[in-house]
Amino acid sequence: MTAQRTVPADASQLAALNQFLREFWTTTELEPALLRSFELALEEIFLNIAMHGSRPGSVPRVEVSLSVGANAVTMTVEDDGPQFDPLSLPPPDAAASLGDRRVGGLGVHLVRQMIDTVSYARIAGRNRLHLSKRIAG
Repeated sequence: MTAQRTVPADASQLAALNQFLREFWTTTELEPALLRSFELALEEIFLNIAMHGSRPGSVPRVEVSLSVGANAVTMTVEDDGPQFDPLSLPPPDAAASLGDRRVGGLGVHLVRQMIDTVSYARIAGRNRLHLSKRIAG
C-alpha cells in the first residue's frame, strides 16, 4: 500500500502530516512501536524544511509518500526548496561540552540512528530524502 500527502512547508502543517502518518499506520496495521521513529523523523525533516528550506518570498511544497512492502516501511520526503543534503552534515561531537558543540545537526543524527536506511538525492530540482525501516514479514 502507498499513500501521499502534499502540504506547504509551514510548521502549522506538521499536525496534518502526523495525522496522515498515524492513519497510514492504522490502515496498514503496522507495528505501533515503529510509528514513533517515523513520527520523530518526519518532525525533524519537515520542520527543517519549514524553517530553513525556503527562498525569500516563497514557501516550498513538501510531499510525503509512505509505502509498506513485505519487509520494510518507507517514507520519502520531497521538497522544491534550495538544494540541501542533510546527510552531508558531520555527526555531532557527543563528547564535547555543551558550550563547545556547534548548533544544529543533532536531529539529522537522531534520524540516522532510528531509521535503518536514509538516503538523499536531488532529482528534477527537488530534494528527496528516502527513509526505510525493516519490519517483520
